[in-house]
Amino acid sequence: MRYPLSPEMAAFIAKTQSFSVDSLEIADQRRSYSRMCEAFTPTRPAGLEVKDFTLSGVAVRSYRPHRLSLEHPAPCVVYLHGGGWVVGDLDSHDFLTAALASDLNAVVISVDYRLAPEHPFPEGFDDCLEVWHALQVQAPRLDIDPRRIAIAGDSAGGNLTAALCLALREAGERQPVGQALIYPGLGGADDLPSRSECFDAPLLSTEDLAFYRRLYTGEHERSPYAMPTNAMDFRRLAPAFIAVAQFDPLRDDGTCYERALREAGVATEFDPGPGLVHGSLRGKGQVPEVDDLYRRLVSALLGFIRSPL
Repeated sequence: MRYPLSPEMAAFIAKTQSFSVDSLEIADQRRSYSRMCEAFTPTRPAGLEVKDFTLSGVAVRSYRPHRLSLEHPAPCVVYLHGGGWVVGDLDSHDFLTAALASDLNAVVISVDYRLAPEHPFPEGFDDCLEVWHALQVQAPRLDIDPRRIAIAGDSAGGNLTAALCLALREAGERQPVGQALIYPGLGGADDLPSRSECFDAPLLSTEDLAFYRRLYTGEHERSPYAMPTNAMDFRRLAPAFIAVAQFDPLRDDGTCYERALREAGVATEFDPGPGLVHGSLRGKGQVPEVDDLYRRLVSALLGFIRSPL
């Protein structure tokens, strides 16, 4: 299938694909992904204090802008990276987490959760939950306001973001002030229109999607924490910004999830991602339609973390 892409998007895709390998070996895929990510990672914005440490035994990276007020605890965004639950780490999304910290003037904490297939569901999900709980306890030490923490993630990270909100609600715990899901994989049905309309889409095909999902979920395919569209109740969840990509087999996962939340009374903002493909947030600064998405993401997160207490 041909996709009507802008010249800038086509160039971004070509550069991304130049790092791909034919091997199905996970180690080879991770090396290839890391090389690609490095090629798209700019110098960090000035004025950030960046620290790597652990929370509840999970590796995290904190970005703290120097211009944050010293009088009040800082707002915070927890970021969960994409990569099909199989690739990605603290470095793979540094291009985004550093920029968000600077543009939001907020602490951003990126989570290095365990990856499949060595650590299938629920291990990576459990890591994210552990970090969330540790932040609630250690917020004073980290000079973070626990009442102003949003959570965001792209692709697999969007899945984990939605699952975390579901788990917190089920446990009767406080929700994040907002959740931002960027082209999330949420467990939508195989017959969703986007699965066939975008079956051979650039950077993520329907076949790729099935492969990664199988590695992650294993026998837990029906758990709402593995695939959040399986949830029976979408009420009382954090306000949501949900962005999809027009040319992405996962497009309708986000579309359906936004509708389910909205119909359950959750405040939502939906971004249809015109001209975008899966994973294209990495084209920030090179592709105008990606820059539009990034601006909308920043605006949504600012709305969350600035919300009245």
